[in-house]
Amino acid sequence: MKPVEKNPGCELDLGWINSINVNLSAVNDFAKQLAASKALKDEYRAAWILKAITLIDLTTLAGDDTNSNVSRLCFKATKPIAEDLLKELGFSYDKGCPIKTAAVCVYPSKVPDAVQTLKKLGYYKKVNVASVATGFPAGQTPLKSRLEEIRYAVEKGANEIDIVIDRSLVLTGQWEELYREIQQMKEACGLAHMKAILATGELDTLNNVYKASLVAMMAGSDFIKTSTGKESVNATLQFGIVMARAIKEYQQKMGYKVGLKPAGGVRNAKDALSWMVLVKELLGNDWLDAELFRFGASGLLGDLECNLYEFVTGKYPAAYEFSMG
Repeated sequence: MKPVEKNPGCELDLGWINSINVNLSAVNDFAKQLAASKALKDEYRAAWILKAITLIDLTTLAGDDTNSNVSRLCFKATKPIAEDLLKELGFSYDKGCPIKTAAVCVYPSKVPDAVQTLKKLGYYKKVNVASVATGFPAGQTPLKSRLEEIRYAVEKGANEIDIVIDRSLVLTGQWEELYREIQQMKEACGLAHMKAILATGELDTLNNVYKASLVAMMAGSDFIKTSTGKESVNATLQFGIVMARAIKEYQQKMGYKVGLKPAGGVRNAKDALSWMVLVKELLGNDWLDAELFRFGASGLLGDLECNLYEFVTGKYPAAYEFSMG
């Protein structure tokens, strides 16, 4: 796939935003169809699971993160599947091996640890370094502090920034202010890709999710992301459907492709494959690539690896057999 042209954004179009009226019953019906869709079988399912692994932003965002935690995360990102299992699937960890996660995602203070480890492994920029920023997860620190946090992460080597929006601006309909804030965040990112976390579970309505998606894209976001993973409701298929339709409408009107990242609640192979089918159906095959689709996840990789083990051996392993260590 050719590199995706970065979204430059556009002028804020309040007429477009205010015209949005999401058909809730249609969204729910499609979500039910996705949840009930028949499982892929055998080698087709294994191929989709391998693809899913390459779409993961392997994440650690804990208060007790240490250098060793981040280093282990990076090792796992570069070799996400046990070597003997990978050989059974027809791959090996040579220089051309495509099986690696798309990125690691850490707090800004841990970016230097991630960069240093990936450089030692020879994978810096082959596996991207993503950093959350802007007062993650609440986004309630002063704007100056949020922008400085972005600049710090970029300066330390992050090439992707996952910003969080101020949800209060959505809930009170302050679209101009939201647009201005995200524009400034995009400017602070420089050459780094920017993913805008909408925290959809805190936006009250699907209309707000659609409108916030459009404003984020108009302000120049390269990706829109469902959640921080810290909300009580995170990545649901309903949110994904609404965001995907907003992405498609934006592409049709403005000519630029924007990525989608579900995060929080995508825990197993069934969840991951449902999201991939959603993307294929609503956005097309171009989006089934790390340039335009990611999973934000910490525990998903272990379940995907267990499913591949089951495909190869016919037995499902205990989860601890495929831990981060």
